[in-house]
Formats: sequence, structure tokens, C-alpha cells
Amino acid sequence: QVRLVESGGGSVHTGGSLRLSCAASGATQDTFCMGWLRQAPGKKREGVALITSAGTTKYADSVKGRFTISQDNTRNTVTLQMNSLTPEDSAMYYCAADDKGHCYTSGLMPSGYNWWGQGTQVTVSS
Repeated sequence: QVRLVESGGGSVHTGGSLRLSCAASGATQDTFCMGWLRQAPGKKREGVALITSAGTTKYADSVKGRFTISQDNTRNTVTLQMNSLTPEDSAMYYCAADDKGHCYTSGLMPSGYNWWGQGTQVTVSS
């Protein structure tokens, strides 16, 4: 079992930055990937970024060059640095973990993750 707790959401203006953190506990050593996904009202949940146990990263095209995912050496903290935010980035952001290995084929798709946090809200105003 993996427990995930997000923090760091908030409200910023266009062009601002936020840093999201995910505190992971439990069987984190069994995870293959950790990811950040988001869901805006009326839209499907979408993958934003993932990092594998080996440190390989992958980003959605919409955030490439603006967002950076990282994890500490213990893999108990996963961080999403978000820069140059726009109103289109407004959403509930979720931290997720995969301990089945599905992320290697599903990538950023939400179906690849089986552990989820409660989410943290990000609001970007123009």
C-alpha cells in the first residue's frame, strides 16, 4: 500500500510559479513510476508528468519546458515545479503511484496508476 499526500497548491497570476510536493509513505520501494496528473472542471483527468524509479521523466506536450518533476533519493518526496503558469493550467492536481509497472506502457494515462492522493488545487488567474 502506498499513501500519497499533496501540498503546495494555491492561486497565482498568469506567469507565476508554484511548487507542488507529494509525500509518499508505505511501500514506496515497490513503485515503478510516480506521476502528477490534473483534472479541470468538466474535463477528463490528464497526465502532466511522470518520473520512473530510475529517474527517467516524461511530460505532456502542454507543459514541456515549463514544468519539472523530480524526486528525492528516498523516493518519498516527488516535486512538481511549475513555471510560466497560464489559466489553462488551473485544475486539481493529483499525485499518483504505480506499483504494477503499467506506467511503462501507459505513460501519462491515468489508467496506469493505482495509488492516488487527494489532490491539491491550482488556480491561475489572468
